[in-house]
Amino acid sequence: MIAAILTSSALAEPTQPRQVQYRTVKVNGLDIFYREAGPKDAPTLLLLHGFPTSSHMFRNLIPALADKYHVIAPDYPGFGYSSAPPVGEFDYSFANLANVIEQFTEQLKLKKYSLYLMDYGAPIGFRLAVKHPQRVETLIIQNGNAYNEGLDNPFWEPVKAYWKNPSQEQGNKLRSLLTLDATKWQYTTGVRNQDVISPDTWGHVQPLLDRPGNQEIQLALFLSYGSNPPLYPQWQEYLRTHQPPTLIVWGKNDQIFPAAGAYPYQRDLKDLEFHLLDTGHFALEEDGPIIARLMRSFLCRKTE
Repeated sequence: MIAAILTSSALAEPTQPRQVQYRTVKVNGLDIFYREAGPKDAPTLLLLHGFPTSSHMFRNLIPALADKYHVIAPDYPGFGYSSAPPVGEFDYSFANLANVIEQFTEQLKLKKYSLYLMDYGAPIGFRLAVKHPQRVETLIIQNGNAYNEGLDNPFWEPVKAYWKNPSQEQGNKLRSLLTLDATKWQYTTGVRNQDVISPDTWGHVQPLLDRPGNQEIQLALFLSYGSNPPLYPQWQEYLRTHQPPTLIVWGKNDQIFPAAGAYPYQRDLKDLEFHLLDTGHFALEEDGPIIARLMRSFLCRKTE
């Protein structure tokens, strides 16, 4: 493990603004919305969002990096502005979301990329990395687990009960996680200053969560999350074997993926920069400029 080396040039702000493009591509008949910015001949960053948000979580990070990097952030099916077919018409599993994003990268002809893995983005991104290790230049991990440590907190207790007993009654107990109060809780818990957290976050997320049929989509993914921990040994083997240069920027006050989930990466990675930030689950909302500067420094040394 090495510490980040923050030079003045690496920490410099973008030299000229890059306009973000808002695009949609067809993948297996689905509209997959994505945000894109930066020169296409630059190193590519593929930003994979968490629950319950979308590429919207990267709205400030993208322009902060797009002067030097080709930055792409898709919305998964059921999230953001991508198609959200009902559960009877689409398999809402993490394996299938990874298949969609894999095909998305192939449609965009992305041959190499760095992966930003956050929350749901981790099980999607690690599936891509295991299948196509040669495509992954680096990893940036922000509150995304590949180890069992950190999944033994109160948030996961009713979710794990649903894995064991996927009944309608047990699933209904999880609907409280899809309310406005729960969404605000995700954005504000563990932050230093709630006054800097924009209400535009839950103002974007909650109306999408409240669409007819979307609760069933989210319940299907809560259930499917149980398919991820059995794959952790495979993902850890990928890390040990391929040793992707990795930057960890983790909100240490997260009550869903707490800092206990960050430390185990130190066991398996040799080229690791490790930063715990004094903020919560959506660390970009409070510490976005810090994360952007750390990424610019890291990527400058690892991809150029």
